[in-house]
Amino acid sequence: MAEMDIRLPETMRRAAQSDWRMIGAITGDAFQNDPVSSWVFGNKRPMAAVFGRMARDIYLPHGICHLAGDDGATQWLLPGVNNTMPLAGQMNIAWHMIRGGGFGSLKRGMSAGSAMARHHPKEPHAYLYTIAVRASAQGRGLGRALLAPMLDACDRAGLPAYLENSNPRNHSFYAGQGFDHIEHFSPGPAAPPLEAMWREPR
Repeated sequence: MAEMDIRLPETMRRAAQSDWRMIGAITGDAFQNDPVSSWVFGNKRPMAAVFGRMARDIYLPHGICHLAGDDGATQWLLPGVNNTMPLAGQMNIAWHMIRGGGFGSLKRGMSAGSAMARHHPKEPHAYLYTIAVRASAQGRGLGRALLAPMLDACDRAGLPAYLENSNPRNHSFYAGQGFDHIEHFSPGPAAPPLEAMWREPR
């Protein structure tokens, strides 16, 4: 699709490829108590490495990532983008998951990925993979600030947005940004639910 008209405030910047470790560190910190991530990984150890590798191999080269200092980060994909993880990246993620949480963690991660793919909407949209604010910076409005530039760009482009909410506590936050509930679905046996949410452009 055509280049998005994204207008960033001075407090934010578009992440460079070299920022993948920072994105991983911010996201790992923010998701350390997330119900679905805790179920997948089993503990906090692999989170930064796995989220960083996702940024390195998919969301930085093929998507759009934003940073707010070293406190917040987002990872987006736009329609028509190839989001296939290279084999080396798959192997690296598998190693970190097995090392941190055993083979059960890898199995749960594959189950979650399959469930997310099955429930992913087919209509063109901007996909928010992660929005992350470090625990020490939460409660200051940084999450809203991180979302605003891309959601405003989606509105200008007439493009819907989609996400999977992995924490029920965040429903009201996403609803306040214009996202509506679609459905709950399970990422795997005995797993906490994921909530599919959709936002029409305004």
